[in-house]
Amino acid sequence: MLAAAIAGGALPSVAGQADEVIARVRTIRFGQPSSDAPTIVHFHGGGFRQGAPEFCARYAADLAHASGAAVYCPAYRLAPEAPFPAALNDGMRVVRHLASQGPLILAGDSAGGAIAAALAQLCAQDGLAIAGLVLHSPWLDLGATSASYQTNAEADSLFSEASAIEAARMYLQGHPATDPLASPLLGDPALFPPTYISVGLGEVLLDDARAFHRRLTAASRSATVHEVAGMDHVAVTRGLDLPGSPAVLAATLSFLAGLR
Repeated sequence: MLAAAIAGGALPSVAGQADEVIARVRTIRFGQPSSDAPTIVHFHGGGFRQGAPEFCARYAADLAHASGAAVYCPAYRLAPEAPFPAALNDGMRVVRHLASQGPLILAGDSAGGAIAAALAQLCAQDGLAIAGLVLHSPWLDLGATSASYQTNAEADSLFSEASAIEAARMYLQGHPATDPLASPLLGDPALFPPTYISVGLGEVLLDDARAFHRRLTAASRSATVHEVAGMDHVAVTRGLDLPGSPAVLAATLSFLAGLR
């Protein structure tokens, strides 16, 4: 239904948007690849079962324009038709293809953050250098065990414990949520590059962001968690007019500049 809506013009192309097929994965790109700027691969959210790169196109365009980077947004396969690890396989093919274009930064929002963080681990294991990791409202523990699912249940209208459990069931289809490639929170901190995390104080995923930051910093990894009062789930990818979005975009740009 989403694909039909996009094809029908429900989400008009953003200025500068270019459609590409990279390693058999449909991808949209903003900005031009350059040896003087990083390449960013951003994975959209949607609980692994819905969404499309067009949903974060406005954010990707703004990020590319402000940073000078080329930003690629892959249309990875979705559950339940394509369960774990199909999204990771698609993402890894795109990342390997783009790795030769300069410093590579992985990014994602919500479930896309889990994909980006999982790929960071795979890249480290394969000896593929990743300069940084940018995670907006990341869903990093598919076991959905953190206390903020209850404490922030009323404040978060966009995500919930029930939706997390259902999405994880459809994505994992029996694969254990304790696999670090499914729940990067459980991964080896040594595998992660410098990391920036943004999250709203009222989100049910607040504890995921905090726990991941604690694990990285305890292992002496470079990591920043940016907690924003009054900011909704993945606000920065949904619109710069939303509370918290301008501050998160500015912090993201500062983080990227510090990687150069």
